Formats: sequence, structure tokens, C-alpha cells
Amino acid sequence: MGERFVAHLPFSASDLPAARRFAGTLARSVSFLSEVDAGEVTVSFEDEQGVRHLVFCDLPLPDRSRCRRRVDHDGPCSPRPPR
Repeated sequence: MGERFVAHLPFSASDLPAARRFAGTLARSVSFLSEVDAGEVTVSFEDEQGVRHLVFCDLPLPDRSRCRRRVDHDGPCSPRPPR
């Protein structure tokens, strides 16, 4: 596997929760690519790019997979987002 990089893609949103939803949707839409680690997607305010806000929980699960629910989810972690 090659080195890891981060693509910075500016976009507009009404607030941080909306920015998280947008980034989560974008990450899931390209998660079929093996090069993408959608579980580690973060967002930041344009003027505070050093302060990143997680989009997904991404906690490790007993089966070694990761939680794919939103960072502020209710209930137990799951390897699949709720439908």
C-alpha cells in the first residue's frame, strides 16, 4: 500500500452537523474505492483547518471491523450504518 494523503475539498454548509452529513455522504459515495478510508473522514471550519471534527464513530469492534455509525450516534456501535 502507498503513502496516505488527505484531499481538502472546500464546501459550504449551514452548520457543523450539516457539514458532517455532507462529508459522510461524500465519503460513503466513494467508499467502494479501496484507496479511500471513509471511516476516518473529518471536517473543519475553513479558518480552523487544524481543528478536525470526526464524522463517523470508527471505534474498533470485537470482530476487528470499525463502527460505521455517525460520531454522535445513539445505541450500540455497528459495522453498518442504520438504514
